[in-house]
Amino acid sequence: MAAYELVMPKMGESIIEATILNWVKSVGDQVDVDETVLEIATDKVDSEVPSPVQGVVTKILFEVDDVVPIGETIAIIETEGEGSSKAAAEPAPQAVKETQAPPKEEPKKEQPASAPSTAHPDEIERAARPSQSDRFYSPLVRNIAAKEGIRLEELDQINGSGREGRVTKQDILDYVENRGVAAQPAAASVAAPQPKSQAPAAHQAPPVEVPGGDEIVEMDRMRKMIAEHMVRSKHTSPHVTSFVEVDVTNIVKWRNHHKQEFQKKYGDKITFTPIFIEAVTKALRDFPGVNASVEGDRIIMKKHINVGMAAALPSGNLIVPVIKDANHLSLVGLAKQVNDLAKRARENKLSPDEIQGGTFTLTNVGTFGNVMGTPIIFQPQVAIMATGAIRKKPAVLETEHGDVIAVRHMMFLSLSYDHRIVDGMLGGSFLSRVGQYLESFDINRSI
Repeated sequence: MAAYELVMPKMGESIIEATILNWVKSVGDQVDVDETVLEIATDKVDSEVPSPVQGVVTKILFEVDDVVPIGETIAIIETEGEGSSKAAAEPAPQAVKETQAPPKEEPKKEQPASAPSTAHPDEIERAARPSQSDRFYSPLVRNIAAKEGIRLEELDQINGSGREGRVTKQDILDYVENRGVAAQPAAASVAAPQPKSQAPAAHQAPPVEVPGGDEIVEMDRMRKMIAEHMVRSKHTSPHVTSFVEVDVTNIVKWRNHHKQEFQKKYGDKITFTPIFIEAVTKALRDFPGVNASVEGDRIIMKKHINVGMAAALPSGNLIVPVIKDANHLSLVGLAKQVNDLAKRARENKLSPDEIQGGTFTLTNVGTFGNVMGTPIIFQPQVAIMATGAIRKKPAVLETEHGDVIAVRHMMFLSLSYDHRIVDGMLGGSFLSRVGQYLESFDINRSI
């Protein structure tokens, strides 16, 4: 018999750990090749981990809700044959949390490629060295410590809430938030310089009274992540929102005229979303400063135009699948991508790579009957656009015979942008350009 080590698989470049949601197999269960052994979740997507071999599960090394680094052995499967082997952490999902059991090997000094750090190499080296107290720290905790200039001596003083007192991601983030310069002179002397644009620490929310009769509903995992990301975004970026009203009559008439023919010819519905995305990609080429990110005092200008589209899930939560290189796709290609991603998002069948790498996000608040909205930026992007409901309204039209009032299909576009690098002129000009592309849509366009 041979012992096969099933490891936490890799689920994307930016993911370094995953949370175990459920063990489908138990110790003593038979498992076939490609049969699901457990279900895991990252901060981006849920996934299943299949077995690459046939055998019997003899040992489970982590429990439900444990967070495990990518590449860490999570179970032992006994197979026919001799010796032992370990699964490569390449294709599959990846997950993360700091409450895992100690690994069998000493943590490596190098930072994982999936979690790049902007800290100075000396800081990374200090945080990567084994602790004098032999206390285990996950790669993510060590990376955060390096970025914040926290020495191992200081790290050893943090009270951990994880298993066996280990420091979790939340533990170190809470410590950084409450860390006083005066109270930590030693740490301050070696801390890396903080970027000038660093967001202020979040304020503690006031307690909420719960009178009799009120119902308490626990947030599910995805809602907790959404809440954390939204709060972090508002503390990271100073949000400004601009609005324009757009006449989309030509688009409405064109779609109504061609939608049945489009579906018959291509097997997909044509919605307004791909038309909006097409206009956005054109405007992003005109104003590349909106297709960017901020890292400290540096502006990262994105080479690719990857448009995220916010999609509502049956659970009421939200997910943002990404159309990669959207500017290279035709309207037909965009329509197919939009329909496919939206469908698989509702079925929870998106892969991790399909929900990361976005450079700009579009959200359609008009779906819910809203005429406009002030969306929150999806970090680390610097802008997000909301499209409102299309309504028939009287509008003034300029004709060769003078101004006339006519019934037109009108809608509002709103753009929330990061005022650290996108000022009113850039944000407003970009939004106006999107509106111009929509208003100039060719009603005689062929499909």
